[in-house]
Amino acid sequence: MAGGSVGNASSSGSRSVVRVVVAGDRGTGKSSLIASAASESFPENVPLVLPPTRLPADFFPDRIPVTLIDTSSSLENRAKLNEELKRADAVVLTYACDQPLTLSRLNTHWLHELRRLEVKVPIVVVGCKLDLREERDTMNLEQVMSPIMQKFREIETCIECSAANLIQVPEVFYYAQKAVLHPTGPLFDQENQCLRDRCRRALRRIFILCDHDLDGALNDAELNEFQVKCFNAPLQPAEIVGVKRVVHEKVPAGVNQLGLTLTGFLYLHALFIEKGRIETTWAVLRKFGYDDDLKLRDDFLPVPSKRASDQSVELTSEAVGFLTGVFRLFDTDNDELLQPSELDELFCTAPESPWDEAPYKDAAERTDRGEISLNGFLSQWALMTSLDPRLSLANLVYIGYGGDPNSALRVTRKRSVDRKKQRTERNVFQCFVFGPKSAEKSSLLNTLLGRPFFKNNSTTGDRYAVNVVHQLGGNEKIVILREIPEDGVKKFLNNKEFLAACDVAIFVYDSSDEKSWKKSKDLLLEVARHGEESSYGVPCLLIAAKDDLDPHPVAVTDSVKVCQKLGIEDPIPLSKNIFSRIISAAEHPHLSIPETETGRNRKQYRHLVNQSLIFVSIGAAAAVVGLAAYRAYAARRSSST
Repeated sequence: MAGGSVGNASSSGSRSVVRVVVAGDRGTGKSSLIASAASESFPENVPLVLPPTRLPADFFPDRIPVTLIDTSSSLENRAKLNEELKRADAVVLTYACDQPLTLSRLNTHWLHELRRLEVKVPIVVVGCKLDLREERDTMNLEQVMSPIMQKFREIETCIECSAANLIQVPEVFYYAQKAVLHPTGPLFDQENQCLRDRCRRALRRIFILCDHDLDGALNDAELNEFQVKCFNAPLQPAEIVGVKRVVHEKVPAGVNQLGLTLTGFLYLHALFIEKGRIETTWAVLRKFGYDDDLKLRDDFLPVPSKRASDQSVELTSEAVGFLTGVFRLFDTDNDELLQPSELDELFCTAPESPWDEAPYKDAAERTDRGEISLNGFLSQWALMTSLDPRLSLANLVYIGYGGDPNSALRVTRKRSVDRKKQRTERNVFQCFVFGPKSAEKSSLLNTLLGRPFFKNNSTTGDRYAVNVVHQLGGNEKIVILREIPEDGVKKFLNNKEFLAACDVAIFVYDSSDEKSWKKSKDLLLEVARHGEESSYGVPCLLIAAKDDLDPHPVAVTDSVKVCQKLGIEDPIPLSKNIFSRIISAAEHPHLSIPETETGRNRKQYRHLVNQSLIFVSIGAAAAVVGLAAYRAYAARRSSST
């Protein structure tokens, strides 16, 4: 835990080169700074603007080369300057130590210009020509720069140098490279002088992974194993004693009789950062798979890839078993419900709770107090796995999934194959819900979540609801309902593969309103045509909402006719056992697929063409056989003659 050498690839992320742009007023020493850094000597004659200059990997502890980009501040080169700034990994802003006005210009011009250009990279402020500053000028750099750095948090550090005397020239670009490879912002809140929340969460997960005996403290053996894993060097017994002493003096709760506690572990990393050794904390984070955003890198997350758009991703039984165990573990009061605080604790080692924002927020069944049952918990995971498999796998790993990540998710069979085989092996069905705004689509979603009906259930955006549906015989399936906004249907249908992810298309209409029925019918026909043209036809169900009101005669008679004409089930009242009917349609993917007149004619045409091809094939085969027989006959006759 004492740090150590972090000059390896894992401590530097995945970058192969760092691009540093040097900018500032004319005459502040930009080109001389670059030239002296590259040649380790002060050049007599320097061009106005140098070509890109590369500092090799062996210049730096991290062994990552740096490309330096010189710039001109003249008006005629402004476009080129702006282009280079937008491509920068870091910016070095220069002022001349013997020209105080150039320092003022950083605050009045350059830093505002970078914000205007939306250049969001670390900035190193550098005072050049230190050797030319008059001796009587006793400027305090920290005093001058502190208010500027408070205002512009993107400034990583300030340093003064002399290219002529080679004073602190290499340090300028070391700090620039370090700000890119080991940025402070994601880890540490400079204003409040504390670790950022996402950093604390990541370090907490690392602490738990290293606490093999789960006693809440890292003993000497665990500390040594951690040190070897991250820095390839063990700690000496005296070093371990020294680390504990430092922690105990500042944070008594950081050490107990068992070893270094989580409090102490976090304190040490805050101390490293405060002492300018942020690369130590980054080395630890990257060794455990974190990227610059403090999320797990792709090489730690083997997400199975879908070969076809009509496949989906589900949790395996192993992952479901793990999640069930996690639910029981965090249900500390054994009430079969996770309280919001218990759920927060469950995700305390993830970058954030993945269910606090749309589309997951309010998508699963909860009590009035925000508690979630096991079914709701597993349903929420099923939804996340279906919509974003990578996010689902990442969060499984964050909360402690210890199995092979390859064993957590599975890719389902293509829906087109399911239709041919007339059965499906899926455990999760995604259903698209269409209908006019006033048709109570949201009531269907609320019913799935066990929520009461409301008079105004219309929503304007994309919304999801998910829950476990119990069937006769004890069988269980998870149903995902996705509400499709009426005014967004055309946009969705412009995507040929829109229906590929759908198991059942549901069309809700107000059975007491003729206009509502007609709008729903038009949507049904649009989706049916799209399915035929895209080859992603799906089972369709019509659901009659507000069936407690007097039905409109036209809606009743016309809906039955339309269903018969399209070859799908008659409308189903919303108040009936609707979700079992939805699952039945999903489990029989070859049935209830609407067939329009155009689609029927197209199918008949293809049938005729296929028959013609068969006839031609048979005729051609007969001709070949006849020709062969004639040749055999002719050969026998010729031989007899």
